[in-house]
Amino acid sequence: MDLGLKDKIVFITGCGSPIGFGRRICAVLAEEGCVIAGADIDIKGAEETINMIEALGAQGIALPIDVRDRATVDAAVKKTIDTFGKIDILINCAGASWTNYTEFIDMTKEQWYFDIEVNLVGQMNVAQSVLPYMIERKFGRILNFSGGRGIPGLSTYGAAKGGVMEWTKSLAGEVARYNIHVNIFGPGLSPTGLTKGQSAESIQEVTNMTKQKRLCTADDVADIVAFMVSDRNSYMTGQFVSIGF
Repeated sequence: MDLGLKDKIVFITGCGSPIGFGRRICAVLAEEGCVIAGADIDIKGAEETINMIEALGAQGIALPIDVRDRATVDAAVKKTIDTFGKIDILINCAGASWTNYTEFIDMTKEQWYFDIEVNLVGQMNVAQSVLPYMIERKFGRILNFSGGRGIPGLSTYGAAKGGVMEWTKSLAGEVARYNIHVNIFGPGLSPTGLTKGQSAESIQEVTNMTKQKRLCTADDVADIVAFMVSDRNSYMTGQFVSIGF
């Protein structure tokens, strides 16, 4: 099936980790013919991702970004516009938690704010920076990353992701008249950076709760993401798609 992604310009955050979802998403979209603007706080990681997609014959650019810092967000978006002339697709994949599985009673406000600023405010920063360009062209696809369940020790991370859910639904209604679709994707627990603080017992407990009795992988995620941001997804907006459990 042709997803209609050829020559689409994709701005994706959180693409630098070798074990995260973003790198594999970039590879799949590059194979579909997309041009990738890969933004990450780890610029070396982003450059590695762009080198990888260029080896596949695709075009891309690596951009430094801290989604908490609006100035770096605006600079990365402007660089993308100056280089490619447009942004068709935004994928808000960047995420992190400072709490490292700390119970809420023991957390500091500094830890609360880190999780909320990266995972909620960060996605808002990027969307607000990109949207004027999409509105001008009356076209856009935005996919925000969230989650589907509370995890003990990650309460403020979960609070931020819950905020993403309701904000995305509202935003979808606001921009639908511009032919901009905004959806939410919820991956399952995966062997990414977020699981490093979990015990083997805890990971096994969550694994046992899944229908397939295994953790989610980047391969499981990337093909679904490609469909959700494609022209084939011509009607769905304001919806949460979860493959977690």
